[in-house]
Amino acid sequence: MKKKDIGMISKMLMWGSVASVILSGIGYMGTDIWLASTQWLLVAAVLALFGVYLKL
Repeated sequence: MKKKDIGMISKMLMWGSVASVILSGIGYMGTDIWLASTQWLLVAAVLALFGVYLKL
C-alpha cells in the first residue's frame, strides 16, 4: 500500500469514529440504531485506535 492510501484509510476510520459517536448520542436520546449507545462508543474507540495506529 502507498502512504497516500494509508493516510486516506486513517482519515476514513477517524470519520467513522465520529459517526459512531453521533449514533451513540442519538441512541442516548432514546432511539437505538442497530446497536446500543455503549456499543457505538466501543466501535468509536476501536475505529479511532486503528486510525491513529495507521497514521503513525
